[in-house]
Amino acid sequence: MSRDKTIAFVASEHPEAQGAAERLRARYPSVPAGEADVVVALGGDGLMLQTLHLFMGVEKPIYGMNRGSVGFLMNDYREDGLLERLAAAQRAVVHPLLMTALDTQGRTHTARAINEVSMLRQTHQAAKLTIAVDGKVRMAELIADGLLVATPAGSTAYNFSTGGPILPLNAPLLALTPISAFRPRRWRGALLPDHARVTIEVKEAELRPVAAVADHTEFRRVARVEASLDRTVDLVMLHDPGHGLDERILREQFGP
Repeated sequence: MSRDKTIAFVASEHPEAQGAAERLRARYPSVPAGEADVVVALGGDGLMLQTLHLFMGVEKPIYGMNRGSVGFLMNDYREDGLLERLAAAQRAVVHPLLMTALDTQGRTHTARAINEVSMLRQTHQAAKLTIAVDGKVRMAELIADGLLVATPAGSTAYNFSTGGPILPLNAPLLALTPISAFRPRRWRGALLPDHARVTIEVKEAELRPVAAVADHTEFRRVARVEASLDRTVDLVMLHDPGHGLDERILREQFGP
């Protein structure tokens, strides 16, 4: 990115992030986010996801600096040399999942997810799910707390915490991972090609209600959910050289 690009600063509500935004706006020329060539997001991974969702479809590059708790998707926070860092930053382009959910009232809902589409039981009753891939039933009944479909970018998040695999960012794969599976007891999930269309039917949907979540967008009492990668949407993140998502994903697998 050239140094003459316009910058906007956005921040989470955390006091550290708000203070950082004030200092950076005083130090560097900035414009409103809608007019900027690049957005500098100050916060944690939650803010990065919110910012990517906010500018979904316009391919506006987002450069995150960590003023939050996790910051896996963020660069280190430093106030010096920001223009030089932006000029040298490397681009990572990812595509979101498109989720289409049909609820028990017959209403259809859509949302996109950068990390994962997940299905979660709403009551003490375990969910009963049927899994189909590209129209072919692969598992007639999964009894579990839920199930998720994760992108490579999201594989280190909820997917990893539930025992799913970490995927390299450029791997043409999706992770299909159960959440506390009861039957089949030893099923750990599956790796799917990233062009796969995953359809999950909820069995006994009224007795065993299930919610569907695309990142932070939730629909309750769903009967069927379909998820597939939306290649029509490019999401652009900027990272300092040597600290891109590929490197971070590798470190996650070898770190403590």
